[in-house]
Amino acid sequence: MQTWSTMIWFGAIMVFMWVMMIRPQQKRQKELTQRISAIKTGDKVITSGGIHGVVSNVKDGGTLVLKVDDTCKITVDKSAIATILEKKD
Repeated sequence: MQTWSTMIWFGAIMVFMWVMMIRPQQKRQKELTQRISAIKTGDKVITSGGIHGVVSNVKDGGTLVLKVDDTCKITVDKSAIATILEKKD
């Protein structure tokens, strides 16, 4: 009988952890993936390496050209985008 109550508590804790931790993270990741696929020229982004830039060109094959400074442009992979801040008006 005690084994069953232990199993029930263990199952309840696992369900609680999934609802409170894992599910929200999956939801955030799905939203970020959707936003990354919809990136357009002019969007302000931050890469996973901490580089802040404005998207100046979206290339085929999953790469972007980021304008970091007036004279500096770099090419990064879309998977390197960690945050999309806002669209530049």
